[in-house]
Amino acid sequence: MAEGEPGRATHTDLTETLVSDTLSAVPSEAGLASGISHEVASGSGVEAGVGAGSSAGESGTRRSQFESEELAVVMSHYDIGPIDRIKPFPRGSRKSPKVVLKSAFGLFLLKRRAKGKEDPRRVAFCHMVQLHLMDKGFPLPKLLGTRRDNNSMLKLDGKVYELFEFVRGNAYDQSAEATHDGGRVLATMHRLLGDFECAFESSSGSFHGSQSVRSALEHAPLTLRRVYGDAVEERAERIVEGLEYLKRAYRDAAGRVTEAGLDGWPASVVHSDFHPGNLLYRGTKAVAVIDFDSARRLPRVVDVANGALQFSIVGGRKPAEWPEHLDEARFRRFVAGYGSVTGGVLSEEERSVVVPLMVEALIAEVAVPIAQAGRFGSMSGIEVFDVVGRKVRWLLANEARLVEVLAS
Repeated sequence: MAEGEPGRATHTDLTETLVSDTLSAVPSEAGLASGISHEVASGSGVEAGVGAGSSAGESGTRRSQFESEELAVVMSHYDIGPIDRIKPFPRGSRKSPKVVLKSAFGLFLLKRRAKGKEDPRRVAFCHMVQLHLMDKGFPLPKLLGTRRDNNSMLKLDGKVYELFEFVRGNAYDQSAEATHDGGRVLATMHRLLGDFECAFESSSGSFHGSQSVRSALEHAPLTLRRVYGDAVEERAERIVEGLEYLKRAYRDAAGRVTEAGLDGWPASVVHSDFHPGNLLYRGTKAVAVIDFDSARRLPRVVDVANGALQFSIVGGRKPAEWPEHLDEARFRRFVAGYGSVTGGVLSEEERSVVVPLMVEALIAEVAVPIAQAGRFGSMSGIEVFDVVGRKVRWLLANEARLVEVLAS
């Protein structure tokens, strides 16, 4: 490392800093990707970077920002040299402000953790995962340590801050090559985390069998009536029938997965939010995986099922125009990429739960934000529920063929 160059955080400093904390750990629901709408941004030419993701569940929420004094105090705890430029980075969660900083040492991204995501012990687990992967050469943005104790997180006034190197890259282009590399990178990450050990507990829960999802489906009609008024009354019977179908489909899929024994399968560290918006590419090669905020211990097939869904779903700007089918070529390439890594071939038991897990993931992804705001991003919750119902029917009707692809 060159003299004066900012150093990355280390395991030791992180552990020593937290060992005296007596904060309670509050588990949170797994954050799901908003990959269903990633096609809207594809090919936009917008340069992606650390934290580039989607926040479909936060439509209408004012984006949080840093105060000037806050930035000055926070950056006084880091040693990246004189800062030449600060630029807002309005990507990802609106509740988590981010800025890109330019200094003589390069580009960096400063992030303040969103409320509910700042439990130091949960953050420590996620950072330990990233530090472990960094040590093994896995492509992800480097965490920078604080000036005083080289800690990977800075805690000030009840808030938690993180500083990363800024990684330049382009968005997922939906090509066969980029899709294959997405699957390969996920399998590589799972393999490298096979020997991961950590004294801190991860968050718990996932989209599988989630009470939050079931509650959201129950609450959604009230939100839709509040947001859309007469439009709901005019289509009330169809909306109710559609939601009842999604409730049954979610319950039945969760039941199948549970009956297969998922809860008793070996758990390892998974990303838990693996979708195209959380990968940066150069051409068709993935050069960085970002946003490990939801990392936790789960059977790996939960990550695989969600990733296969996110990389193969076909959307667009208007839900009414979305086709019901997946892009089977992309589904095949993602699965092939995952299987190309040593240990990446799924067992027969794992293959049997991929499609029902995809059903759960798809319903969970839209149910919670629509129950909260009546919309999915900028799209009507009524229309999104309708198209998701059609996509769930397609998944279940074509399950046998998809399982064959998984086994090929």
